[in-house]
Amino acid sequence: MDFRDLRYFEVIATEANLGRAAERLFRTQPALTKCIDRLEADLGAQLFEKSGRNMRLTAAGAVLLARTRQLALMVEDTSREMQEHANGLRGTLRVGCVPTVAEHLMPVVFQELLAEAPEVNVELMVAMNDAILGALRDGQLDLVVGPVVDADEELESEQFAEDEAVVMTSKDHPIFRGSYTLEDLLDYKWLLPATTVASRQFLDQAFARKGLARPTVQIESNVLNMILPIIEKTHLLGFVSRFNLRSERANLREVELPETTMKRRLGLTYRKTGYISPVMQRISAILRAKGTESLGGLG
Repeated sequence: MDFRDLRYFEVIATEANLGRAAERLFRTQPALTKCIDRLEADLGAQLFEKSGRNMRLTAAGAVLLARTRQLALMVEDTSREMQEHANGLRGTLRVGCVPTVAEHLMPVVFQELLAEAPEVNVELMVAMNDAILGALRDGQLDLVVGPVVDADEELESEQFAEDEAVVMTSKDHPIFRGSYTLEDLLDYKWLLPATTVASRQFLDQAFARKGLARPTVQIESNVLNMILPIIEKTHLLGFVSRFNLRSERANLREVELPETTMKRRLGLTYRKTGYISPVMQRISAILRAKGTESLGGLG
């Protein structure tokens, strides 16, 4: 198989239309048809079937697409590895980070990294864990700093600190007028991340285990720098890292219940088959040291 044919195949599969693929690749449709013919002849399997005006992958085509994307990542990683070994501690590192760690840990990490390696460039993506892990799997990121991922075929995680997510609200919330139980939390509305986020799933399950309904979500947001100010200025309940109580958030108070305390292991996560560059090795070492110092033992 010719690697160029595989690259063309990936675009054709993504577009699901020969005309659109031809426009993207600046090739003629007959040239792309010959590309498909060559691959099918080499593999002895049909890769596409007609679906109206579009093309749909067969089962064999879907397998080849997954393998092609893996090969493309390997080629990209190999190219970066050769350049970075030639150039030393420089290059671009693509890092994904959950909001709490981005706010409280990454500034000191970057301070040390850039003082040591001023030629390094960093592309930083700050988002909830589901988004950055998806980007890591797709090859858009090299490293993720967030909750540890367990027993994953594609990803490897290494713990460097611990954290706890708890229910928080404004200090003047009426729930603090007396004692309260888990069920009492359902009398109020919430600001929570999407249901795809691990902390939201934990919270929903905490109520389900007691046979209770899920919290009523009035605002759904995955942006931490919006969640905390809104919680401070409203009577909404939120579920965020306890580390925020140690920051300058003066109007926050924890709603203390053991059922809604989520222990989280924070770690470095990367693709098992991905290239670990010298820059990535160095920032990982800094994260281990600074993470233990800054975030360790929050519970």
